[in-house]
Amino acid sequence: QVQLVESGGGLVQPGGSLRLSCAASGSIFSINVMGWFRQAAGKQRDLVARITSGGNTNYADSVKDRFTISRDNAKNTVYLQMNSLKPEDTAVYYCNALAQSKMGFGNFWGQGTQVTVSS
Repeated sequence: QVQLVESGGGLVQPGGSLRLSCAASGSIFSINVMGWFRQAAGKQRDLVARITSGGNTNYADSVKDRFTISRDNAKNTVYLQMNSLKPEDTAVYYCNALAQSKMGFGNFWGQGTQVTVSS
């Protein structure tokens, strides 16, 4: 099994920055893709950004040029640097990993971390 633990959420004023981290642990053989999704109250969960093991990235249009995803393969950790935050970025942010583990290939989720952008 693969466990994902997020950290770094919180309350920030509009225009501010936050950095989210997500560390994967367990019986991991490889992690193909790591990413971040978010879910605002009453809305569906949407992709924010993702990164492959080779470093290829893609972003939701709403966060391009403000958010940066990065990854430390040696530590099985993914980061999301969020700058110029807006109130509409308020959501629960979930870490996601497509990984090969002792149990086989799977799609794994963290427990979520709240990000609130408000003055």
